[in-house]
Amino acid sequence: MLGRVNHIAIAVPDLEQATTTYRDVLGARVSQAQALPEHGVTVVFVELDNTKVELLEPLGAESPIAAFLEKNPSGGMHHICYEVEDIVDARDRLKASGLRVLGDGNPKIGAHGKPVLFLHPKDLNGTLVELEQV
Repeated sequence: MLGRVNHIAIAVPDLEQATTTYRDVLGARVSQAQALPEHGVTVVFVELDNTKVELLEPLGAESPIAAFLEKNPSGGMHHICYEVEDIVDARDRLKASGLRVLGDGNPKIGAHGKPVLFLHPKDLNGTLVELEQV
């Protein structure tokens, strides 16, 4: 069911500083910042040959990233995103297996303009998992 790793997300307290480090110090290609109000974040993608790194900054006090950064003020790995061919089929199969889908269980449109959903970290060894339909 799982395809390749689409991206690894890192929550950061200062998106501009993190972007500068990845671009100017590490020499990576980075996207423009993109605000995603429906997800409560602003994101930048670091483009690598084999995957992407998503840098996440809270967009407002109600952002789930704000709560994450309260516990981890320096930032840290937030989630890993895997590609799936059919997100509704994947959701249904995972729910039938006892995994919990966060939110209302329906896919939302993510930063790449494709349907995404998140799986509860307690069901996956403490790791928040995002699925993205390709």
